[in-house]
Amino acid sequence: MLYLLTIKHGLVFFGRIFMTYESITLRTEFTINEIFSIHYFEYTKDFTFEGETHDFWELVCVDNGSIDVTADTSVIKLKKGEMIFHRPNEFHALRADGISPPNLIVISFQCRAQCMKFFEKRHVTINATERFYLGQILTEARKTFTTPLNNPYICKLRRNENADFGSEHIIRLSLEFLLLNIYRRYNAPLQPVFKEEPAHPLIRRSNEELLEQIIRYLQQNVYKHLTVTEICKANMIGRSSLEKLFHKEKNCGVIEYFCRLKIETAKTMIRDARYNFSEISNLLDYSSYQYFSLQFKKYTRMSPSEYLTSIQNFKEENGEEIRLP
Repeated sequence: MLYLLTIKHGLVFFGRIFMTYESITLRTEFTINEIFSIHYFEYTKDFTFEGETHDFWELVCVDNGSIDVTADTSVIKLKKGEMIFHRPNEFHALRADGISPPNLIVISFQCRAQCMKFFEKRHVTINATERFYLGQILTEARKTFTTPLNNPYICKLRRNENADFGSEHIIRLSLEFLLLNIYRRYNAPLQPVFKEEPAHPLIRRSNEELLEQIIRYLQQNVYKHLTVTEICKANMIGRSSLEKLFHKEKNCGVIEYFCRLKIETAKTMIRDARYNFSEISNLLDYSSYQYFSLQFKKYTRMSPSEYLTSIQNFKEENGEEIRLP
C-alpha cells in the first residue's frame, strides 16, 4: 500500500515511488478587457439613428420587435432574437420599421484577436444559452455601473463603488462565453438548425422546456386576466410544482412574472403610440386605470406618463438625431 509522504517542487512522493506533475498553460483564443458601452434601449416605432463609425467592435441584438440595420452599404432587417456584429471602422445605422417599437441590446468592446475576423458582418440567431449570457451581462451591468443602460448619450461607463466582488469579471467572462458559443455553433460541421419546441405537455422533456412552454402560454394570454389555477390546468402542472419552478428559474412566482410581462407589453404599447393609457389598461384587462398605473409604477418606478416623457426625451431634439455612443 502506498502512502503520500510529501509534495515538493512538483514531485509527489508515494513511499519509494515519485511522480512528476507538469502544468500546462491554458490556451486563450481571445480576451476582452475593454468595454465601451452596455445598453438596453426601448425605442419608439419611428426611431432613427443616422449612423456612425468607431474603431472598436459593436454587437446589436433585438430583444423585441424588429429594426433595419445598415452595415456599410448593406441594409439588414433584424428580428427578435437576431444579432449583428459591426467590425471596427464599419459604418452602421439603425431605423425602426414604423410598425413595432424595438428593444435593443447594444454592447461595444475592443478585441484585436485574429479569430474576430469570423464576426465581421456576422448576422446570427441566438439560442437559449446565448440569451442567458446576454442576460448575465445586463444584470451585472446594472449593479456594476452607475450610468443608466438606456441613455444613448453616455460615452463612458462609471463604476459603482459598491459593486459586488467580481462583477466586472463576470461581464467579461459572459461576453467571452457569448462569442465562443456563437463561434462554435457556426463553425460546426452542420450549420445550426432552429426548430420549434414541442408545445404539448405530454411530449416535453425537461424543466427548461416546461418553463418555456408556460412562458409562451403567458405571452399568448397577456391580454387576459389569468389565475394560478388556469395556468396549472392549461399546462398540466400542479400549483406547488409551478411555483417551485418559477421561484427557482425566475426568482419570483408565476403571477409576479405574468404581471411583469403585462407591464413590458404596456411599455411597448406606449411607445407604439396607437392607444392612450386608459385604452392600454383596458386591452390588458386591468380592473381600472388606477390599478394599472399603480402596477406600472411598481415595476418601472415611473407612472405611464413619466415613462412616455422619458422615451420622448431620447427622440430628436432641436433638429438633431440622437447618437449612440
